[in-house]
Amino acid sequence: MSIDHISVAVKDLDKSAAFYDVVFDVLGMRRIADREGTIGYGKRYPEFWLNARPDMDAVSVNTGSHICLRAGSEELVSKFYKAALNHGGADDGAPAPRKGELTDYFGAFVKDPDGNKIEVVTFPVPE
Repeated sequence: MSIDHISVAVKDLDKSAAFYDVVFDVLGMRRIADREGTIGYGKRYPEFWLNARPDMDAVSVNTGSHICLRAGSEELVSKFYKAALNHGGADDGAPAPRKGELTDYFGAFVKDPDGNKIEVVTFPVPE
């Protein structure tokens, strides 16, 4: 099994799109689908969707869920993090080496303008 795509609810689609246009560009993703009420991002097909929910309640601070995206290098993790903070995102864990379940990795956590938690990681190249 593999995951085909992910969707997140956003209160203000235009505001969120402005954020994701910038941060996804760092990872080589672009806006592929743009329809009323929804925008899809990806490299070849829409893998990450924003769905407008203007009447939604705020995302709980302790929701316990997050989405993790993979970057090709520590530099890209740091660029993603900086882009997020410069475009309406919030810090939830600065870029740093981290202990994983099976292997150590380099990652960062941000919250998008709606409070959705996004992690970006890269794994060490075996020597």
